[in-house]
Amino acid sequence: MALSKAEFGGRSSVRVVVAGDLNTGKSSLIVSAATETFPENVPAVVPPTRLPADYYPDRVPVTIIDTSSREEHRVSLVSECQKADAIVLTYACDRPSTLERLKTYWLPELRRLDVSCDRGRCKLDLREDHQLSLEQVMAPIMQQFREIETCIECSALKQIQVPEVFYYAQKAVLHPTAPLFDQETQSLKPRCVRALKRIFILCDHDRDGALSDAELNDFQVRCFNAPLQPSEIVGVKKVVQEKMPEGVNEHGLTLTGFLFLHALFIERGRLETTWTVLRKFGYDNNIKLRDDLLSLKFKRAPDQSLELTDVAVEFLKRIFYLFDADNDGSLRPAELDDLFSTAPESPWAVGPYKDAAEKNVLGGLSLEGFLSEWALMTVLDPVSSLANLIYIGYTGDAASERQHSMRNVYRCFVFGPRNAGKSTLLNSLTGRPFAENNMPATQQLFSANVVDMPEGGKKTLIMQEIPADEVKTLLSNKDSLAPCDIAVFVYDSSDESSWKKATDLLIQVASHGENNGFEVPCLIVSAKDDLDPYPLSVKDATRFSQEMGIETPIPVSIKLGDFNNVFQRIISAAQQPHLSIPETEAGKYRKQCQQIFKNSLVVISVGAAAVFVGLAAYRVYAARKAASG
Repeated sequence: MALSKAEFGGRSSVRVVVAGDLNTGKSSLIVSAATETFPENVPAVVPPTRLPADYYPDRVPVTIIDTSSREEHRVSLVSECQKADAIVLTYACDRPSTLERLKTYWLPELRRLDVSCDRGRCKLDLREDHQLSLEQVMAPIMQQFREIETCIECSALKQIQVPEVFYYAQKAVLHPTAPLFDQETQSLKPRCVRALKRIFILCDHDRDGALSDAELNDFQVRCFNAPLQPSEIVGVKKVVQEKMPEGVNEHGLTLTGFLFLHALFIERGRLETTWTVLRKFGYDNNIKLRDDLLSLKFKRAPDQSLELTDVAVEFLKRIFYLFDADNDGSLRPAELDDLFSTAPESPWAVGPYKDAAEKNVLGGLSLEGFLSEWALMTVLDPVSSLANLIYIGYTGDAASERQHSMRNVYRCFVFGPRNAGKSTLLNSLTGRPFAENNMPATQQLFSANVVDMPEGGKKTLIMQEIPADEVKTLLSNKDSLAPCDIAVFVYDSSDESSWKKATDLLIQVASHGENNGFEVPCLIVSAKDDLDPYPLSVKDATRFSQEMGIETPIPVSIKLGDFNNVFQRIISAAQQPHLSIPETEAGKYRKQCQQIFKNSLVVISVGAAAVFVGLAAYRVYAARKAASG
């Protein structure tokens, strides 16, 4: 029976490189594995050797690469190690110096090449009997180099455990320990616990916090294609109950017991059991859902909007209230952590999501703040949004394209010079109090919140601050304005230079849109309206707005709490983009030229039609004259 690549994290073969000092038995080991006999005459380096798919139970072929430790072959050795999935290191037990070289040269060198951590795990091959036990010899080395996964004794001459060397090398690639288990603490790693918790919840169909005998049997059939006998179920629960009484209750196997069983499997070397379970539920080697499960069902153009479906939003509302344990209308950090406890990690623990939504004094997210975070994640990273929805239990279609009139989420780019008040404007969207000394943003910041519209209904506004020194980089990409629904330009109303810089930025953005086909509506926000305006400010603003064909600046004072409905006005302008798209002088001239060209085409085409008709009429008349003559 052939297994799919997904069964082993996308792998259909395993490449193992054998390395070590000269005369430690590398070539003999390889030939012996392939022929099951000890070779009398073996070359210094044997050609690549392939063990067929049916050689080991996992039915994945293994290619074994021999290497030379001579200095003149170092480049080839490094290249092969970097291409390897796993590396087998050999030493000769009758030459203690070769064991010492593992510690002083080979393992540090592989670590330096970042091979041992990235490409698999190192295997140590002991060829003959020795006085000290294997554990005594290798324990200190394994303590120092935790990338070593297995140590095994073997003898090519005596045909002792030769196939096992490459079996464990293959196993280290197909069923790696490191993602699942912390050797130092002897416990499951957090991401593994989170994945197993999600699987447990999915299999707990009656939601009573335990897997009944029937649920446990369904789980067994789904993962291993074979039912458990009643006596086997009793045996499993007995093992758990003896070691961990809370692992079993009157309803069946609890989550604690389920996790204990997997830790027990791993401690006993049965990593393939846990990996089979994880992969049956769609996880890859990083214990995240496979990419093929997260692909969107449609292709997106750069300027297309993507939002959560109404069904997905209703699901999120139910989840919010489910995890609001104290019923205070907000999710405290601990409650939010619990909600995402079945995801690889909490997706909002770091930027750009960490401080992007409105929170109460205890750091809790309201329902609107919660939904705003999801809207932001869907806009910035729809695949991650889909993944996290699945992690917390959603099973339907998550995202959809929206017609402009049906949209609920709008994205706003906020431009302006330093100290104009951009960050203060973003903070006010999420209800943060005014701060006199806001540090200038050194990276793009985001704010998202639900806005009550004057005509009724709610829309979500996502504001993205573009630092002044990043505008040039942003506009170097012709598609950079494609996802932007509206651009806002903030200036300090008391500072004439701030006004000039803001309007210069607006012209740059408008020109970029005209040149690349992504024209965006623009609004100007006159911040710090509590300060005295600079002379001629009203005249400058009126003249510029008229020239560009956009609304005059919206005065706001965040300090005084005078927002002048700025967020509603931003969304309204985004909903009717044609009313606020600025025109530069170059853009106006280009449109005039295009119009003249279009008019000339109309004249030419009409003239051509007249000539053509006249010619046709003449031909008909001539033909008739010829016929009558």
